[in-house]
Amino acid sequence: MGKIFERIDDSLKAWIQAQPVWFVGTAPLQSDGHVNVSPRGHDSFSVLGEHEVAWVDYTGSGVETIAHIRDNGRVCLMFSSFDSRPRIVRLHGTGSVWLPGDAMFEDVVARHPSNPSTRAVISVDVTRISDSCGWGVPTMDLVGERDLIQRHAEKKGVDGMVKYRAERNATSIDGLPGFRAD
Repeated sequence: MGKIFERIDDSLKAWIQAQPVWFVGTAPLQSDGHVNVSPRGHDSFSVLGEHEVAWVDYTGSGVETIAHIRDNGRVCLMFSSFDSRPRIVRLHGTGSVWLPGDAMFEDVVARHPSNPSTRAVISVDVTRISDSCGWGVPTMDLVGERDLIQRHAEKKGVDGMVKYRAERNATSIDGLPGFRAD
């Protein structure tokens, strides 16, 4: 069994922020809805306090994380090392969605490189922090970040991204409300 942490201290914060990829798990409240796990990356994640984290949420082909958080708030973030020291850290908590103009959105976006694909900020009030061994996770070398999400948004332009979100991010696969530009 892994360790339970009372808070995100400086050591844990440094380890979390050093991971190049992490995963977000959410589910709708309805029992027949689809559980979703989404990979995340880039310089988009911030530890804001001992029990608070947030990330810049980029436009994607779906909107499950936003829809599920708006539905019930439940979220689990998982960080896994792929280097020589195996380790997995999970942050459980309650999420919130922040849009342009919200103070949280502006604060978190300002902490990271600008990306034209930015659609929201997700924050999490962390209620449980744990780690586990990660012995079954392979070691891998990071080749680099993909620039496709940024290039896609630049090619579409501001108006094209608004249209894309309206068409592709309005509802989840279960029909829950997703991203609204209002």
